[in-house]
Amino acid sequence: MKVWKYLFYAALCMSSVAFVACGDDGDDNPTTDDDDETVDDGEYTAPDYLDDYSRAGISDWSKRSSWNLANVHDPSVVYFDGWYYMYQTDASYGNVHDGHGHFHGRRSQDLVNWEYKNASMSNPPSWIADSLNAMRDRMGLDPIADDDIQYGYWAPVVRKVTVNGKEIVRMYYSIVIDNYIKTGKANTTANFDNSWTERAFIGLRETEDPSDNSKWVDKGYVICSSSDKSLNYTRSSTSNWSGYFKFNAIDPTYVVTENDEHWLIYGSWHSGLAAVQIDPETGKTLETLPSPWGTASDIAAYGTLISTRVNGSRWQGSEGPEIVYKDGYYYLFVAYDELSVAYNTRVVRSTSIEGPYTDITGRSTASGGDCYPIVTHPYKFNSHSGWVGISHCCIFQNESTGEWFYASQGRLPANTNGNSYSNAIMMGHVRRIIWNDEGWPMVLPERYGNVPQSTITLSEISGKAFEHINLKYSYQNQSTASTLTLGADGTATGALTGTWSFDETSQTVTVGSVKLYLTRELDWEADPRVPSIVYVGISANGQTTYWGKLDI
Repeated sequence: MKVWKYLFYAALCMSSVAFVACGDDGDDNPTTDDDDETVDDGEYTAPDYLDDYSRAGISDWSKRSSWNLANVHDPSVVYFDGWYYMYQTDASYGNVHDGHGHFHGRRSQDLVNWEYKNASMSNPPSWIADSLNAMRDRMGLDPIADDDIQYGYWAPVVRKVTVNGKEIVRMYYSIVIDNYIKTGKANTTANFDNSWTERAFIGLRETEDPSDNSKWVDKGYVICSSSDKSLNYTRSSTSNWSGYFKFNAIDPTYVVTENDEHWLIYGSWHSGLAAVQIDPETGKTLETLPSPWGTASDIAAYGTLISTRVNGSRWQGSEGPEIVYKDGYYYLFVAYDELSVAYNTRVVRSTSIEGPYTDITGRSTASGGDCYPIVTHPYKFNSHSGWVGISHCCIFQNESTGEWFYASQGRLPANTNGNSYSNAIMMGHVRRIIWNDEGWPMVLPERYGNVPQSTITLSEISGKAFEHINLKYSYQNQSTASTLTLGADGTATGALTGTWSFDETSQTVTVGSVKLYLTRELDWEADPRVPSIVYVGISANGQTTYWGKLDI
């Protein structure tokens, strides 16, 4: 087994779950489906879909046309021909997607309302089994019969590229082989043979028309998991997490540099994240890949290590890279910790694609250790269950307005609305990004609601109370809300203290040495949902992100 999350997810998202027929929508104000109303603020209408979609009667596969952002996990978004297209890991509440293809897609024009668009892959391409068994043969191992191969479909990335003068969409996808290396048997406790599980593969698909998911063309093998431990694939026990593979070939992300170089960054837990250059025309690695095992020198073509959380360790607690280029920097977003609750996002940056990447304090990702700032983290505003497992993000831009967005899944905490399976409820979250004066991305505390924007005035915030969250790292714990009051006398009390001032031009509030960036967004916890004023900021040492919204 290459990474803990495969077993976790299989156990959590069981094929049959007990759905909750009624209850609240993750908050403290119970409603029924008939009570859900849209909010009309002039011409604005707030989205009314439920956070806890198990109680909306839409969890089943037959209701997928009503899913909107329900059942989203590890999303990747690309803008093409007037639409935002989203693709994802194979995951759904109750595993209702089973038997209906892989790398499911949806699309939107406003980033709020999403149309389900079916799977983009029907069956695993034959090159995976062929490549796997060819490698096993060279290692002196018996082949695994096609029907016995255990496939897992994880974390695609989609990007718009121009090839031969024509815009297309490329998808790099991950397929994990969950069979033991030694015997080829399926990864179960009963089958454990004192070996690690088999390698993962990253493949490539392309389309000229993402509006029709039947038009994807598979382009085959790109890269696979590599090991610098020769044939030493033995594992002492199922509690040994040291890892056989150096680079785990899942969780790809893709970027085109300012010099028009194409790069693939990938990796999950094992050693860290690797960067490998890609041929722009073929989408495959620029350098010919040797056998994926041997010395460190032998497998150098499989990538340059650009980020590690624990230096020299095969047990990282980091994965899900996403990389974008903006204003001279490559921004690398990384998921930390396990995915059910603790999942949180950090960001580092570099002026070079191969690093070094440093955080807001100057710490290099090459040396290990936790990096800051915190981009997302489990949290809870008042009157709602809050969210956990918020990471493995994608970052994308509105090409017309220049706005940047962050998208990931969010999970409801365990036992929300009395549902013992509620932590398997995954809602897609799309949030706007504000960039601070030092060029660091800050994700808004509320999800995107397409709220009309206008200048915030002093009278709207003076003398008002805000729900304030210190988004600070605490493993598997939600950051909760307290109160910040911006007194009419210029004194701030509660979560932050001192004198405060407001700059209407920059739309910022400064409390002592803390700068908070204000904007309008939807209050998703309010009942009914209404537009509100929110803020985000980062502490001087980068270890705390400040989230807040007007207490209405």
